[in-house]
Amino acid sequence: MQGLIGKKVGMTSVFNEEGKSIPCTVIEAGPCAVTQIKTKEMDGYDAVQLGFDEKKEKGTTKALAGHFKKASTTPKKKLVEFSGFGDSVNLGDILTVDLFNDDTWLDVRGITKGKGFQGVVKRHGFHGVGDATHGQHNRLRAPGSLGASSYPSRVFKGMRMAGRTGGVQVMAISLRVMKLIPEDNLLLVKGSVPGPNGSYLIITK
Repeated sequence: MQGLIGKKVGMTSVFNEEGKSIPCTVIEAGPCAVTQIKTKEMDGYDAVQLGFDEKKEKGTTKALAGHFKKASTTPKKKLVEFSGFGDSVNLGDILTVDLFNDDTWLDVRGITKGKGFQGVVKRHGFHGVGDATHGQHNRLRAPGSLGASSYPSRVFKGMRMAGRTGGVQVMAISLRVMKLIPEDNLLLVKGSVPGPNGSYLIITK
């Protein structure tokens, strides 16, 4: 699908035609440079590689520096491949938020906030083991039984248990574009998107 690389700026709210306040996420979408065009003949599949966010030359490897030089662009921090552009773009082209229109619907992918090691109540929404009576003491947030002790004498694979939470890729689907600000490359979508402020996002039609 056609899309752009963006960065989460923060949240705000806008008023719709009926005067209701709509919570929105502000996304800096582009400008993205076309750093590579892959074809089925050369690479086995068709795709367009976009680069976003400036990177210092001294922190760029020679291989990547040559890659960006071939596209006549400066080094970029984030590279992502997109499909669906066809022959509409050329190497070195700059794509901006103008790729999208007002009142369209987008999918946004991002990496969620990392929460570290968490228990089952926060990680999976367990409700605990009930009232704090009958000698429970401090067992309210415990997971309870994990399986039979006699057979199979082990914990089944995939059992919901405590562990590292967050830091995974999540897609927020069908977000409505509330407003475009082309002069600042800003995009306002309804609702929230995964990730902290300043994190990279992949925005697709």
